[in-house]
Amino acid sequence: MDYFKHDLASLHDLLVKKEVSVTDLVKETLTTIKERDQKLAAFLTLNEKAALDQAAQLDQQGIDPANILAGIPLAIKDNIVTKDLRTTAASKILENFQPIYDATVMEKLAAQQAITIGKTNLDEFAMGGSTENSAFKTTKNAWDQTKVPGGSSGGSAAAVASGEVMAALGSDTGGSIRQPAAFNGIVGVKPTYGRVSRYGLIAFASSLDQIGTFTRNVKDNALLLNAISGLDPHDSTSSSQPVPDFAAGLNGDIKGMKIAVPKEYLGKGIAESVKTAIKQAISTFEKLGATVDEVSLPHSKYGVPVYYIIASSEASSNLQRFDGIRYGYRAQDVKNLEDVYVKSRSEGFGDEVKRRIMLGTFSLSAGTYDAFFKKAAQVRTLICQDFAKVFGDYDLILGPTAPTTAFGIGEDIDDPITMYMNDILTIPVNLAGLPGMSLPAGFADGLPIGLQLIANQFAENTMYRAGYAFEQATDFHKEIPAIGGQK
Repeated sequence: MDYFKHDLASLHDLLVKKEVSVTDLVKETLTTIKERDQKLAAFLTLNEKAALDQAAQLDQQGIDPANILAGIPLAIKDNIVTKDLRTTAASKILENFQPIYDATVMEKLAAQQAITIGKTNLDEFAMGGSTENSAFKTTKNAWDQTKVPGGSSGGSAAAVASGEVMAALGSDTGGSIRQPAAFNGIVGVKPTYGRVSRYGLIAFASSLDQIGTFTRNVKDNALLLNAISGLDPHDSTSSSQPVPDFAAGLNGDIKGMKIAVPKEYLGKGIAESVKTAIKQAISTFEKLGATVDEVSLPHSKYGVPVYYIIASSEASSNLQRFDGIRYGYRAQDVKNLEDVYVKSRSEGFGDEVKRRIMLGTFSLSAGTYDAFFKKAAQVRTLICQDFAKVFGDYDLILGPTAPTTAFGIGEDIDDPITMYMNDILTIPVNLAGLPGMSLPAGFADGLPIGLQLIANQFAENTMYRAGYAFEQATDFHKEIPAIGGQK
């Protein structure tokens, strides 16, 4: 199946009319993954037998015309637990973990009769911006296999961009959906904190983590988010806000929309090619009838240090459960109980995870709590107030997703500070709990450039409406990487 020639609606139509069987679709998808993954390394685990069994069952009973995800193979980031299907978080400490339950998003997808085709690679416990921190493999960028796919959801992004699958789920703690979407030239959405249940998402930083969606176009993304959104009694932080039909209002009309561009998002450190693409995008929005003004988010420059103190502090607490006792990797040749803890965690966790646990533990310790964690929480409030002030006057915020296009594999892996700064444009959105979208806005030296749209809390509809209008006015989303068949 050539996923570049279809969207969800057209493929669904073929399945309903039985012009394509679900079994053939799943078999072709598995074949494509096995061929392209030799170069990409996007998948950690394939769900072959269960996917084919489910496909045969759906072929027998027929596809429900009202159920657009029925029979569609989807890829799932491997930090979302899947019953009886290996879930590793790309960590040696969970290498052989078989969950006994499904995450809520998986239950929702199962209710829609979507097919889980496999689990995708990530930075270990979603900590990283390049998918080089996986304990098992390094995923490559779909457009240039010498470049990183971004992170931490690099496996899901590369799988969609290369045409291995039509859509995928990821998670976004500081930009982990939007940055790899930008690096791979696809649409990635991090919804409002609480819009999608986090039950079954292996926790990294609980006040920042959010499950989201990858697709090749805006409408497909809206349809997928429709399927996984909503209140969940298993997650006390999930919201009771009504879930509108995100795809219903996509008509290309954004006349009168007020868009703000923070001057900090086009300042020092942003590559000239990225600035040029974003300025052209601003011009496109103005031609579509929106008004665009420059504003300021004065505290966004503190986003990276605030994020790394808060996220690392929460991670140091969340990762206590991986101790070599209850489940996961246990070291051999230990002398006593303390040895079990120390050796299991030392051998099971990678360097980046250890770095963040140490930073978080230090920030929360009695002698430094006021100077670091408390101060970071106070600045987080100022960042939230900056956004609230802008959204008092504007419908949407626009800027680049990442400061540069995808960088080379190995280029920044030994420089964590430079790696952390790659998320400077996405992190403030997580700190404020806002929805954000990255969509294709141009190319530089053959690599995609991402445009970021940020909406007010629970205003995903506005974000999708603007993204769809931009997509209809441009052709960037139609470009295909060589690995997907581009001549």
